[in-house]
Amino acid sequence: MSSNKKYWKSIEELNENSSIVELLKQNEFITPIPTDEFLGDKKTLESSSTSRRDFLKYVGFTTAAASLAACEGPVIKSIPYVVAPDEIVPGVPNFYATSIADGFDFANVLIKTREGRPILVERNHLAKHSGAVNARVHASVLSMYDKNRLEGPKVMGEDASWIDFDKKVSSRIEELKDEKIILLTQSFASPTTSELITKFQKKHPNIKHVIYDSVSSSEALDAFEDKYGIRALPDYDFSNAEVIVSVGADFIGDWQGGGFEGSYAKSRIPKKGKMSRHYQFESNMSLSGANADVRVPILPSLQIEVLKALVSDSYVKLPKHISVLVEKAKKQLKKAGKKGVIITGIADFDAQKMVLNYNQDSVVMDVKYPRTTFMGRSSEVEKVMNGVISGDIKGLISVGVNPVYSFPDARFIDAYKKLPFSLAFSMKEDETAVLAQIIGATPHYLESWGDCQFKKGTFSLMQPTIRPLFNTQQFQECLVRWTQSGSSYYDFLKDFWSDNILNSENTWNKALHDGVVKSKAKVKTDADTSIGNVLISEKRTNTKKPSGDLELTLYTKTGLGDGQHANNPWLQELPDPITRASWDNYITISATDAARLGLENNNVANGALNGSYVNLSMGETVINKVPVLIQPGQANGSIGLALGYGRTSSIQKEMQTGVNAFRLYKEFSPIQTVTIDKIQGEHEFACVQLHNTMMGRDIIRETTLEIFNTKNKHNWNPVPEVSKDHKEIAVTSKDADLWTSFDRSIGPHFNLSIDLNSCTGCGVCVIACHAENNVPVVGKEEVRKSRDMHWLRIDRYYSSEESFKGDLDKKENISGLGSSLSEFGDMENPSENPQVAFMPVMCQHCNHAPCETVCPVAATSHGRQGQNQMAYNRCVGTRYCANNCPYKVRRFNWFLYARNDEFDFNMNNDLGRMVLNPDVVVRSRGVMEKCSMCIQMTQKTILDAKREGRAIKDGEFKTACSAACDTGAISFGDINLEDSIISELVKDDRAYHLLAEVGTKPNVVYQVQVRNTNEA
Repeated sequence: MSSNKKYWKSIEELNENSSIVELLKQNEFITPIPTDEFLGDKKTLESSSTSRRDFLKYVGFTTAAASLAACEGPVIKSIPYVVAPDEIVPGVPNFYATSIADGFDFANVLIKTREGRPILVERNHLAKHSGAVNARVHASVLSMYDKNRLEGPKVMGEDASWIDFDKKVSSRIEELKDEKIILLTQSFASPTTSELITKFQKKHPNIKHVIYDSVSSSEALDAFEDKYGIRALPDYDFSNAEVIVSVGADFIGDWQGGGFEGSYAKSRIPKKGKMSRHYQFESNMSLSGANADVRVPILPSLQIEVLKALVSDSYVKLPKHISVLVEKAKKQLKKAGKKGVIITGIADFDAQKMVLNYNQDSVVMDVKYPRTTFMGRSSEVEKVMNGVISGDIKGLISVGVNPVYSFPDARFIDAYKKLPFSLAFSMKEDETAVLAQIIGATPHYLESWGDCQFKKGTFSLMQPTIRPLFNTQQFQECLVRWTQSGSSYYDFLKDFWSDNILNSENTWNKALHDGVVKSKAKVKTDADTSIGNVLISEKRTNTKKPSGDLELTLYTKTGLGDGQHANNPWLQELPDPITRASWDNYITISATDAARLGLENNNVANGALNGSYVNLSMGETVINKVPVLIQPGQANGSIGLALGYGRTSSIQKEMQTGVNAFRLYKEFSPIQTVTIDKIQGEHEFACVQLHNTMMGRDIIRETTLEIFNTKNKHNWNPVPEVSKDHKEIAVTSKDADLWTSFDRSIGPHFNLSIDLNSCTGCGVCVIACHAENNVPVVGKEEVRKSRDMHWLRIDRYYSSEESFKGDLDKKENISGLGSSLSEFGDMENPSENPQVAFMPVMCQHCNHAPCETVCPVAATSHGRQGQNQMAYNRCVGTRYCANNCPYKVRRFNWFLYARNDEFDFNMNNDLGRMVLNPDVVVRSRGVMEKCSMCIQMTQKTILDAKREGRAIKDGEFKTACSAACDTGAISFGDINLEDSIISELVKDDRAYHLLAEVGTKPNVVYQVQVRNTNEA
């Protein structure tokens, strides 16, 4: 490990005079919780006239009344099945293979159902290329139980039947048969949907189909179509890469649909002395930049110049420090040969074409089986919007898109209201549907039939996992009726697959079971709706920008994405992996620019983060009161702002968060030039980045590939030592134990391994844990009070090298953050370009757990299988265990979140409670909770094997987080199972325990992070 490296979680920690950091150094918890905050109003409590005698009398009565009430049976009437479906066995989950294709996220998934209710989303491992099963996909199950969904069709603002709906639509189309009508849809990636739309257009020649991607990949699609003749996107297998150079492409995030993190992680594990090297040239600090070996912050306007310098030998003028790093990257690419790859997120046709040409011989890029998901053509969409504004277009049928929100031009919105015919197919009465004359209420994808082709040669099925909760119908069902193509969409789908895709090896039932089919069948999809190269040449580049002071990069967060799931509280409360802030979008700005413009972030007494407001201007467009968050690693002269926020229609009040950045997404360009002006006021962030500090402890361990290959383990992963009888002994020694060891030889003994090289910080594990374990959502105000309930958190640490100018004594005297913070004055601009490390932290399930010894009622105890267990009905809420836990992973229920109207975040109403997992109890007020290592899942595996009379195989044991992690960063299993993956990981040289010197003997082990930073 580098002795010069210092870690920090917030810019506030770099301020040597920070009072909040001093408070965190001295106090384990941020601030004492005032009693009146949760018991009542302070003035009311002080003015109470109740005597001590009366108080004791009331206490005695309420205790007796509570005891009597507990003896009574609850009055709850349940209605059982008259005839239970054959496939439903009480207490036994069923799994169904299906697909999600909502126009922004595309993935093959497995749905876990209990008693007919979908409750959990998992990856479908039978699908080799399963798409991006990200945090949004995992949280999508909660969106089905949204009480704000449409319950049926509407005509002219009134509830209607589907018969009346059909009549009204048919009459309007007939009235406008000589006028232009646009069918504006999301990217479906569906062969049957394309077939039905073609039939619909043949019946109504005046209707033109245009595909609209709210976050456009049009330039990349145009370039691929121009070179290869099919409208698609190349696929990438980063496990084949030795050198990856990204210019403005957050490929671990949402770039081109995402889903690359799995193959990327495979190349990041040091094997046989090798691992890939990753260069990232970008403006915002992205997930990809955070995981890069070499990250170079550059202005957005310089990205195209960097790309030119990388792919050509001609001279390109660049700042000297950038030019040096570009040359190093070029040298490494040349050395890697076919195992090198360049990718870019620049929204420019020529830039995308350059990359395709450069990568044409690369084994990393796959053009034989490209991705056929996104299909939008931004130039066509702009023509549609202009046609609506000019009055040339008389009718607009929107399906799965929300142009009033994502194309918020006041002229378009005004013209849309005046259209002779407007029809919106939507799951909710969103910003577009609320203005439409006719609304078709559509079902959730878990209630729908369908098919998808996410990748050439691979077809997927979508099947309902529950009957529709409301009177909804799919758009495809309407098309079947309108085109007289059969009795139902299901029949049409089945016949189409039988005629075009299935064969003797792939039957309908097998395809439905597996969810995915490999086939060489050639069927028409959205990819075949090419209009030729004429339209491509109309807009190859997008260089027109209004004048301004700062270069803005618009991006999407791993949580909300394009905003479709804005009403999903799991995603709202998911902290951003980089900023660690939730419930908001904000301008990210460098510390240098913030100081120049007088913008500030500060922490109040309890650690909560506040920040300045600005007005953001771009030409005539002005967005008022945008909060500012100072972001380490942000390129000077640039700012960032996330799309997907600022929604209001059909959105619960608490989730109407942030500002609508789509107002700045002019000409579908994510790069704009803007001006910001500071205004009065202070924004309150829900940010968890200062809830804990490192206090100088050896928490993150990392080394370089060179040291890893050439030095002994003791140099880069030493075993901590403790003093006993004036002798230094290893903390792993039995002589160092303060407790008698548990017998772990009988039955399974579970361990969890977390590889810091593989963890990208995406947050999928956090959402999976939420869903599996009924973790409550507490809201913005409670997060500010450090009361977030996540069982699993992903700590993000910045690190920077120090410059001591030969003062070795000073270097040796620094032990880390919290001990000598003033020494950061000697570091050279630590926030300009820090390295980033992610560390998932959950209950460490210590074999010598401090929480177990301190609990006065034995509510927390140690299980035979290694888990630290909680008996919720024994917990009296002393919180001694939280105080005694060195990892700060225990969560206290300050309120009865499940039945308190103040915390109505979907799971509190009757519909929302359908998502709850019946295998996990819903905790009550005053109870401590934490990670259980998903004991309900491990017990089910044991019981299944026992019932089937067989031994448990390696890999069968899973937790929610390990099952959700596509990178393999989280591995779980039984270390008593000989030659199991987990037993090998525990013995690996990279393995270490968090705070091992404390002597808690955790059952969670971490793998040292190795960075490939030194040039070979």
